[in-house]
Amino acid sequence: MAAADWLVLAWYRGAWWLWLLRPLELVFRTVAALRRALYQNGLLPSYRCPVPVVVIGNITVGGTGKTPAVIALVESLQARGLRVGVVSRGYGARELQAAYRVTDDSRAYQCGDEPLLIQRRTGCPCVVAPSRADAVRTLLADTAVDIIVSDDGLQHYALQRDLEIALLDAERGIGNGFCLPAGPLREPASRLKTVDHVLYRGSGDASNGLQYRQVALVHLASGKECAVSPSIIGNNVHAIAGIGQPEQFFTGLERQGFNLQRHPLGDHHDYRVADFEGLADKPLIMTEKDAVKCASIAGDNAWYLKIDAQLPRSVTETVAMLVRP
Repeated sequence: MAAADWLVLAWYRGAWWLWLLRPLELVFRTVAALRRALYQNGLLPSYRCPVPVVVIGNITVGGTGKTPAVIALVESLQARGLRVGVVSRGYGARELQAAYRVTDDSRAYQCGDEPLLIQRRTGCPCVVAPSRADAVRTLLADTAVDIIVSDDGLQHYALQRDLEIALLDAERGIGNGFCLPAGPLREPASRLKTVDHVLYRGSGDASNGLQYRQVALVHLASGKECAVSPSIIGNNVHAIAGIGQPEQFFTGLERQGFNLQRHPLGDHHDYRVADFEGLADKPLIMTEKDAVKCASIAGDNAWYLKIDAQLPRSVTETVAMLVRP
């Protein structure tokens, strides 16, 4: 087990020795609070966008399903006839020095896997940059939009926002409640009281639950879609995932009746041909986020699981109301 995975387990199991890191945690907590206060009081500069900005982020380290939530929100707003733009940090992009506009021909190494997935699923204009404020300026320079959605960036206070949505895993919650490095929190749990909506991934609550629906298995090479069923591609499969919580992906496939040989990798894994050596003996299923990086190297019997996130209607309606008629 990698050291990072071992630390995550300790955070969520409440290991006693994490108390030894509390002095460092208090320093981190103080710096985070001071930084936020400087932005709130105008002592550090922040950018006010001329159109509404919605941030979808989290206060915990690791995956909480932000990208599917961003896609669901963008598609909902597009269905209302609104022009939506997306900005992102572009995590995983190599040597990203300036704002970069994501296109149909972009590659994950240029912009990051999540922005590429968002652009391909929604077709909306998407710009990545080390500074989300710079990303917004670049997007607006030659694109007319009614609203901008920021993929992550809850702690990126250099970009002012009109509405904040924080995501938490319903099962994991806030772990031991400590900030880094003694716990998984980027900001104290009290920060959740200041956001507009807190959504819980995996919860069935109609008002604050965020659930996923398995749509189809999609063949990487051909784009052919089929039902998520072992009766179609076979019962015994390889399952590979380079995401924040791969166990949830594996469990979802097992519930459909697949017998898995699991291959968990780190979040935003930089795939190579060697990752697929020895995996050609049976069908291979991966996440859609992985698939945007693997189409040319995964082999002829590789599929990805297409999913849709289901947002509470009250959230999408509140966001749509930010756009004045």
